[in-house]
Amino acid sequence: MKDYTKLEKAVDAVADDIWDMASKVWEFAELGFEEVQSSVYEAGMLKKHGFEIVDKGTGGIDTAWVARWGSGSPVIGILVEFDALPGLGNDTVPTKTPAKSGNTNGHGCGHNLIGSGAIGAAIALKAHMEKERIAGTIKVFGCPAEELLAGKNYMAQAGAFEGLDACLHHHPGPINAALNFHTTAAMDLTIEWDGTTAHSGQAPWDGRSSVQAAELFLHGVNMMREHILPTARMHYYIADGGHAVNVVPDYAKVVFRYRGPNTNNVLKNIAWVKDIAKGAALATQTKEKVKVLTGIYDLLPNTVMADRMTEHMNRYFPIDWTDEEQAFAKAIQKEMGKPEDGMATTVLPTPQAPEAGGSTEVGDVSWNTPTMGAVFAAWPQNIAPHQWGCTACHGMSIGHKAVIQAAHVMAAIGLDLMTDAKLLSDARAEFDQRRGGRQYKSINEAKSPEEGRLDLKHRSHLECVIHSTMEHFGIDEPVS
Repeated sequence: MKDYTKLEKAVDAVADDIWDMASKVWEFAELGFEEVQSSVYEAGMLKKHGFEIVDKGTGGIDTAWVARWGSGSPVIGILVEFDALPGLGNDTVPTKTPAKSGNTNGHGCGHNLIGSGAIGAAIALKAHMEKERIAGTIKVFGCPAEELLAGKNYMAQAGAFEGLDACLHHHPGPINAALNFHTTAAMDLTIEWDGTTAHSGQAPWDGRSSVQAAELFLHGVNMMREHILPTARMHYYIADGGHAVNVVPDYAKVVFRYRGPNTNNVLKNIAWVKDIAKGAALATQTKEKVKVLTGIYDLLPNTVMADRMTEHMNRYFPIDWTDEEQAFAKAIQKEMGKPEDGMATTVLPTPQAPEAGGSTEVGDVSWNTPTMGAVFAAWPQNIAPHQWGCTACHGMSIGHKAVIQAAHVMAAIGLDLMTDAKLLSDARAEFDQRRGGRQYKSINEAKSPEEGRLDLKHRSHLECVIHSTMEHFGIDEPVS
């Protein structure tokens, strides 16, 4: 059994920095593509500890970056996320209470913990490798807009993850387990219809209703449901549907997502969806415009890496929660009408690649290199993510304890990948087997997301944040 004592001390040595990042990003709570302060602060922490920012604006996204330390092989990647969600701002109390800052955004999915724990693990691993003269390269990827499924896939399209021997990630949740799941591929569209306005009562025959086109489209995709795989999913919302009841609306917009078991299934059925949009336009004598916002791959499991991840999960989890922390968790569960069993107190066996209905753009990474993550308990059991109770936990001691232990897990498996050639070769063999000869080719239709480029206001803010962050960390050159 390998001795991880020295590495554990390296993680503990940066525990304050880990929580500093987690707390700052929790307070910033910036939405996808707008994570200016979060992105710059976490890049600054890496520079403070000797990493070089080797790429900025990766994949055409201003808040994305790549950091590197070391030389030679193996080359191990570590993924960072930092975007928050709208409407989930909350105080660090077990009731639905607005954040003291007034910020209505909140880290209901715990990305403040993802970035800080991943960076803490990278910094600790670097320190240990330096002391023990271990060869290898660590690459850390600042990945924006995960909640919009439009970060890592565009970075992958730009070639950011090529040349990695393996890649690691982690995510808070209600359980402790290796993230050895097969998630769905997905594609997001906007569909717009242009019609003709008219007075709804005086001369409706002069109008052509874009809302009726949208209604026909939604009816059509709902008729699709009988003829798609049970594991597929379709979601949508109406972003625009007129503004006055006595005017035939000349514009309507629907945002639509299709999820399927793999990219081939997604591409086949998105073609059908586009035909339905066109048919709705023909039926209503309107004009449709379809735009692909983002396309992502399914997540490939890797049981070789997952088994090793589970070993480390059992080493550093479950957490010994205090009575106060368990009471905090149970109060959230009570408020949400869930069983009051508090925080998780076990580590689950390695999941054997079950199918999951959700999606993540980590999938695009997993088709470039063997990839594995850990899910660690940082909010109460039986609570789904994207809720105020999660935000509350991620800003107080539950999140604090969880992210430090998660950093230990990430650092430990990172060290294994740097020093265990058989682990790497076995993981690569499973990766090749699961790909079945298919090579990665992005299913995005654009080279970069339009929203990834900051407007003048946010770009000016970025420059100010870079300057203040440089001063804060005592850095003499830009960090992002």
